[in-house]
Amino acid sequence: MNKKKILKSLEKILKRDFLAEPTGHDYYHFDRVRNLALRIAKEEKKGDLFLIQLGALMHDLADWKFHKGNFNESSKVGAIILRKLGADSQTITNVGHIVDNVSFKGEKEKNGAKTIEAKIVQDADRLEALGAIGIARVMATGSYLRTPIYDPRIKPKKNMTKAEYKKSLGKNTSINHFYEKLLLIKNLLNTKAAKKIAAPRHAFIKIYLKQFFAEWKGQK
Repeated sequence: MNKKKILKSLEKILKRDFLAEPTGHDYYHFDRVRNLALRIAKEEKKGDLFLIQLGALMHDLADWKFHKGNFNESSKVGAIILRKLGADSQTITNVGHIVDNVSFKGEKEKNGAKTIEAKIVQDADRLEALGAIGIARVMATGSYLRTPIYDPRIKPKKNMTKAEYKKSLGKNTSINHFYEKLLLIKNLLNTKAAKKIAAPRHAFIKIYLKQFFAEWKGQK
């Protein structure tokens, strides 16, 4: 199994298919998650870097929000690609576990990430939901799903199960998503390295929301 060749071939496929993706689940998102995951792995001195890169690059191949709520579609698509690229069965299984357990599935859901590689990629993807890029991605996805930016009549939902979280898709607001996911992330991270990166990104989101509501009320 030629690991370098597999990574290069995978990058080529992803650039071909995802460079123009409009919701922030594009090739550049995959690559940023990979870079964050590698940074975390190196700081923590843990994890198989090959598996981490594959998991990061493939975690959103078929995001559940755009594939009928199927949380396992990305791993199915990924397995087909990896098989064609010559990956062995154990690698495909290990990457499948990473990909299946990256996504946030509701505040009430137990974290299914068992391996250190899955925990690191999960942290990296969650960091991508914070800060300036995280805000931009929320708004891009909300626009694609025809979700209102904000409606004071629609209140954020607390402690959602996976079923409730899926059901809320398209029936909520982009601003509520900050309270239902983004502001929870810093307390859901697995590694010390990720928690350190998250702190200023979390603070930036709080500043943004304060400014948003001040403008909404005409105070600024």
